[in-house]
Amino acid sequence: MADAQSLAEKLGVSFTRIELLKEALTHRSYLNENPSWPLPQNERLEYLGDAVLELIVTESLYATFPDKQEGELTGLRAALVNYQMLARVARDLGLDGFLLLSKGEAKDTGKAREVIIANAIEAVIGAVYLDQGYTVTRDMVKRLVLPHLDEVLAKGLYRDPKSVLQEIVQERFKVTPTYKVLKEEGPDHLKKFHVGVFFGGECAAESFGTSKQEAEAKAAEAALKEFAE
Repeated sequence: MADAQSLAEKLGVSFTRIELLKEALTHRSYLNENPSWPLPQNERLEYLGDAVLELIVTESLYATFPDKQEGELTGLRAALVNYQMLARVARDLGLDGFLLLSKGEAKDTGKAREVIIANAIEAVIGAVYLDQGYTVTRDMVKRLVLPHLDEVLAKGLYRDPKSVLQEIVQERFKVTPTYKVLKEEGPDHLKKFHVGVFFGGECAAESFGTSKQEAEAKAAEAALKEFAE
């Protein structure tokens, strides 16, 4: 593994606790072969980084496109934070050379490897957030991820996640996804909808939103993430 400090310099971040960055680079497969490694695997940081990344991208898109509605904004966000795009961001950083993987995972060059490095960049974002706070993390994400927005717009990569999901599910399972409100919470002016997306009779993913449309789009986005894992 290359020196984590070198990656920190590429990120433009001065870590107080470099161990957090090392943890972000530790895949669970590495621990299977190296049980004495003192740091945990990176999935908790990935979980945190995923949420922080979505907030930063959402905030930026909201400010950049005051006339776009939630469905369009959701499509743009999905195009910027899906595993293919994040894998590209990670490769541009040379993140592959810093990852701690098992020997078997290190040899894989297919889709599974793309997902691993996409997850790792989310873990890195989580590590930066814990170490440096929101502002530094936001500035880093804007440098690494937001420059791809022009390409997303130019190539129409922001398509509605419901439409994308429908194409995939119809092709793969020969059924059309359906959406069902599982629960409504709150007063009318602050309503929150809990929606599930179903393939046949099976619930594939769930999400929440302040409108049915937003909740459905988020549920579709969650289902698309499942396909990527």
